[in-house]
Amino acid sequence: MPTPLFPLPGDKSEQESGTSFSPNFGSDGLITAIVCDATSSALLMVGHMNAAALMRTLETGEAHYWSRSRKELWHKGATSGNVHKVISLATDCDQDALLLMVEVSGHGATCHTGQVSCFYRNVLFDNGKAALQPNGAKPLFDPKEVYKD
Repeated sequence: MPTPLFPLPGDKSEQESGTSFSPNFGSDGLITAIVCDATSSALLMVGHMNAAALMRTLETGEAHYWSRSRKELWHKGATSGNVHKVISLATDCDQDALLLMVEVSGHGATCHTGQVSCFYRNVLFDNGKAALQPNGAKPLFDPKEVYKD
């Protein structure tokens, strides 16, 4: 979806090899944002950004995302204190996904459940059934204390 905040994607050669940052937002106006810890490279979360969230991230150096469930822009850590300070931002070959390398402040947790990463359970498949199994990580904070509403 075109946006006035960023140039429209150019031809394939420019998109893949050029120097123009022209994010390729999907038909829903969103681009996937993969978020990893800048020190350990651990996967912390996968989120989405619209043009406004991406622009605020670039302007402030702190990650902003689009909440698909709440349908609103959110500054990561505004409530919890677990702000994502962007150390680097990269895009893939066709500019339809972003990779943010971040430092997490506050408790050091990214997930609203208090976990360091949103990926704290493994999917097991046995006898034709899938189930979730915790990976042993412990929450760094109590969500009931942090998110009192």
